[in-house]
Amino acid sequence: MQAIEINDVKKYYGSTKAVDGVSFSIGQGEVFGMLGPNGAGKTTTTEIIEGLRLPDSGSVSVLGLDLAGHKKQIKNRIGVQLQTTALYPRLTVREVLDLFSTFFNGEKRTTDQLIELVNLQEKQDTLSKDLSGGQRQRLSVALALINKPEIVFFDEPTTGLDPQARRSMWDTIREIQKSGTTVFLTTHYMEEAQTLCDRVAVVDAGKIIALGTPNSLINQHFQETVIEFNIIGNSPQVGTFAKIKGITKPGVREDGHVTLYSTDITSSLGGLTDMAKSGTFQFDALNVRRATLEDVFLKLTGKHIRE
Repeated sequence: MQAIEINDVKKYYGSTKAVDGVSFSIGQGEVFGMLGPNGAGKTTTTEIIEGLRLPDSGSVSVLGLDLAGHKKQIKNRIGVQLQTTALYPRLTVREVLDLFSTFFNGEKRTTDQLIELVNLQEKQDTLSKDLSGGQRQRLSVALALINKPEIVFFDEPTTGLDPQARRSMWDTIREIQKSGTTVFLTTHYMEEAQTLCDRVAVVDAGKIIALGTPNSLINQHFQETVIEFNIIGNSPQVGTFAKIKGITKPGVREDGHVTLYSTDITSSLGGLTDMAKSGTFQFDALNVRRATLEDVFLKLTGKHIRE
């Protein structure tokens, strides 16, 4: 049995096709990421699976249950963490968890278990209003896990967090997966998806434009190596870089940052060096790396993921 199966789901708002024939399935215990720019259809798709919105057409099955006829049963078996959670500012971490626990019947995690799971032991007696952004996010994750959900939905859980808090959240998500819970993750951070997700779906304009493991998508769409650097002074025309041996897709950003894709890294670096020596342009901060999910998205849509 798949944890989630959706087939040809559509949701239109007038002429706007928020979700336009989306189909995919998610295995039990999988971390599945949905990626895309704002307005791509991520939130609408997620809310349909959660039972918060009705699709115009198509079918949704969650934990083997048809969503249309078993919405209440499904809600009792899932957990949802939103981007912004309203917390009682005058209650401590422990008091917030105790309160929300009373909203659930059946088997539940204890408050002590939840505090340990999200690593808030040192803050358990701190008022929620005095928590840092990362600590509030971890508390909202704990709230989504009270009822021991079989599937938990994370909606951009690390947005606005500093790098240290973001990586702490990643550790928490890994621990949740280890317990056997299926994780459905929406994020704008490609590094996050590449690190955490077993598979990802890239969506744009309401459609899935790529689906697979992070490595398979990168290997499918890129055989090139990525070269990045900053131009010193005026940027040359894009066609200048196209003349370099091995370069397949040059691009110049307005801030002077250049990204090149090369099938022959040795020749391409040599060509860049020769042009710099000849005075064609000057550069610094050179970086050579393999392609990432961000590169895949740019190649498929021509847009940055955070637009």
